[in-house]
Amino acid sequence: MKEIEVRPLSRAAFAPFGEVIEMEGADNFPINAGRCIRFHDLATIETAGEHARPMISLFRAEPCRLPLTLDMVERHPLGSQAFIPLSDRPFLVIVAGETENGPAEPLAFQTRPGQGINIARNVWHGVLTPLDARSDFAVVDRGGDGVNLEVHVYDKPFLVR
Repeated sequence: MKEIEVRPLSRAAFAPFGEVIEMEGADNFPINAGRCIRFHDLATIETAGEHARPMISLFRAEPCRLPLTLDMVERHPLGSQAFIPLSDRPFLVIVAGETENGPAEPLAFQTRPGQGINIARNVWHGVLTPLDARSDFAVVDRGGDGVNLEVHVYDKPFLVR
C-alpha cells in the first residue's frame, strides 16, 4: 500500500484545489461602529445549474485516527464545498488532481486552529475527517437540481500517515 504523508495546510499548497478559509493574512476592515472586524470575501462559492443556490448546513463528524486507509474520493461537479470548523480541533483534508483516468494520487493536509477550507467545484476529495474528537462544522455548498456527487474507488488503497 502506498503511503501519503500528511502536510500542514497552507494557502499556497492548497490553491490548486480551492481556498483556505482563515483570518490570518485576510483582507479585513472594521464594521458595527468599530466593534467588529470583518474578514472579507474568504472563499468563492461556486454553484452551477439553472436552479442552483448556495446553502448552509451543519455537519457533526466522528473522528478518525492516523494512520488511516483511503480507498475512495468524491467530487461535486456542480458546486464548491466549504468546511468551517466550529472548534479549534484539527481535521484532515484529502484532495486529488485530475488525470485522463480519473483522480490522481491524493495529497493530505492537516489544518491548524482557525483554518477552514473551500474545495473548488469538481475537485476530488476525501470525506470529512476530524482527527481528535467528534467535531461540528458549518458547511456552505450547493443546493438545487442535478446530481452533484461522483464517487471514485481506487484500485489500490493508500495509507495516510
